[in-house]
Amino acid sequence: MMDRVQDIEERYSTGVYAKRGVTIVRGEGTRLWDAEGTEYIDCASGMGVASVGHAHPRVAETLAEQARTLITCPELFYNDRRAALLEKLAAVTPPGLDRVFLCNSGTEAIEGALKFARASTGKNGVVAATRGYHGRTLGALAATWDPKHREIAGLLPEGYRHVPYDKLSALEEALDDDTAAVILEIVQGEGGVRPASADYLQGAQALCRHRGVLLIIDEVQTGFGRTGKFFACDHYGLEPDILAMAKAMAGGLPMGAFAISERVGPIPKGLHSSTFGGNPLACAVAATVIDILQEQRLPEHAAETGRYFAASLRALQAPQVRDVRGLGLMIGMELKEKVAPHLRALMERRVLALAAGATVLRFLPPLTISRDEVDRVVTQVAEVLGAGKGKA
Repeated sequence: MMDRVQDIEERYSTGVYAKRGVTIVRGEGTRLWDAEGTEYIDCASGMGVASVGHAHPRVAETLAEQARTLITCPELFYNDRRAALLEKLAAVTPPGLDRVFLCNSGTEAIEGALKFARASTGKNGVVAATRGYHGRTLGALAATWDPKHREIAGLLPEGYRHVPYDKLSALEEALDDDTAAVILEIVQGEGGVRPASADYLQGAQALCRHRGVLLIIDEVQTGFGRTGKFFACDHYGLEPDILAMAKAMAGGLPMGAFAISERVGPIPKGLHSSTFGGNPLACAVAATVIDILQEQRLPEHAAETGRYFAASLRALQAPQVRDVRGLGLMIGMELKEKVAPHLRALMERRVLALAAGATVLRFLPPLTISRDEVDRVVTQVAEVLGAGKGKA
């Protein structure tokens, strides 16, 4: 089965993904199984998507029940599942973000956020950060920093500029009379799992307020409990003008959204739309995911387990390790060498992890991961690096 599946994908897919040589066919909680029955601890969680774990029974039940009831309903009409989700989102997002546009992915959320910012202000300029990552459709890609992503796409929208991350003076200098918005990640994910300082984030918010610039916070990867709070904004008391979210929002179903404050507006009818955005199936599941996160206190678990995970990695006596950083269960281990061979070696030892750039091992496990599972992962990391283990 494995060879046939891989042959079919190689034959008919576009080839844009660098595949790993494993065929995943089943998941449960923090575990995945391949076509040969081999079990893995998942520290990738579908690029940070499976926050409540794979095949969560309540997610599956909600999905099945809603599929039997109503799958699609465009926003031309009102819908009970959509209304329930919007109300829950207004309760868990930072204060003031009480209007939400529902879509299907992170890059769509960013595109919409940028469009609303420009339309609302009548300005064109967007200031983003070096090492920032916001998606790969053209507007989101223009805000993304990495030249290898940008240059291959050809002509991108104008008006975007990048300034050093976590340097408030550079941000202040970049703002001008045509700046519509500043877009930032609280923890740069693809850029190496780099958290910003509280002074920078709070200073950026104050600066944007003072200069009449909208602040867009990209929580596509950090949202829904990943960093130890429901949203990473909550660590710093931030109240952005626009908040983009996706990934873990619907427990594995494709879904995204952006929330806006009263400082964004007025928004004319017909400015934006999405055929599948806000469909009852995704909305019902997303509402259930919020309930699970709250009832099982998974953001708090992520904070506690993330501290333990990071401390255990720091305790490894490995000369290749340059730094371990992150927030909650969003952890990066920066090495003095390429991580690709180490990712393959971890997979051979039944641990799936991610890269964040060429030299950073990234760990994004489901928020349900236990300390025993963390210990198993750290043991395998130690073996791959040829390291001894100190005390966490």
